[in-house]
Amino acid sequence: MPQYAEAAGGSLTDDKPDQPGKRAPRIRPVPAVTRAVAILRLLGQHANGLGVKAIADELGLVPSTGLHILRALVAENLVRQDPDTKRYTLGSGMVGLARAALANVGFASLAKPLLDGLAAKWGLTIMGTEITPRETLLVLSVARPDQPLQLHASVGSEFYHLTSATGRLVAAYTHLSTPELRAKFSRIQWDRPMPFEDWLAEVEVARNRGWAVDRDRFKNGITAYAVPLLSLNGAMTHSLVAMGISAEMPPNEGEALAHDMQVAADTIARQLSAD
Repeated sequence: MPQYAEAAGGSLTDDKPDQPGKRAPRIRPVPAVTRAVAILRLLGQHANGLGVKAIADELGLVPSTGLHILRALVAENLVRQDPDTKRYTLGSGMVGLARAALANVGFASLAKPLLDGLAAKWGLTIMGTEITPRETLLVLSVARPDQPLQLHASVGSEFYHLTSATGRLVAAYTHLSTPELRAKFSRIQWDRPMPFEDWLAEVEVARNRGWAVDRDRFKNGITAYAVPLLSLNGAMTHSLVAMGISAEMPPNEGEALAHDMQVAADTIARQLSAD
């Protein structure tokens, strides 16, 4: 199904009202906006660009509609067209928007020095992610150790929200039923898949101890530890993730690593709630 179709096909509302007894505001669909966003996201996945027909086919658009939207995006410098190939790619205007967004994200600026400290102490790549309404994990901040061999992660990368160690925490801190989790579990892409029942048991362990680990499952040869950041009402909003090559991860120090990450997460959460 095209990404924009769900928003264009009916009204969307917040899951919970802002105040008890008050109806959640109705968010009316704006097809032109959702289609434009879908085009931008699609182009972000294709560095070499796409033509009008390929974009229209992928998103289920009438080609003329797609062309009108693309022209508007080109006029705003959010998309550019190669004059030779006629392919469309993201434009330089997206860079300014991305920089402005990151500059205004309090989590990224608060997290960076703490992530740098964790990366230096443990020799691991440390990420700060946000759980988005689109059921994804968005990487907002990355710190890398001063080592010749590093795992690469880019700010702006997105993953399915039940992915890896953070995914176990997302499942632990939601109120989804087992059948709902089973349906969402089927969408996880693994290098080494595991049975749902085993994953569910690890979700319960993560809930009880407040941190999670993924060893060689999501990516073979890579171990990831994750801790949650919780809002004042106990909802999970972000996570801190430590990644390393499994064979080089500190032996028997998972709890100590997780403890350091929890201290950092609590510090960031307190600062965010104070802003």
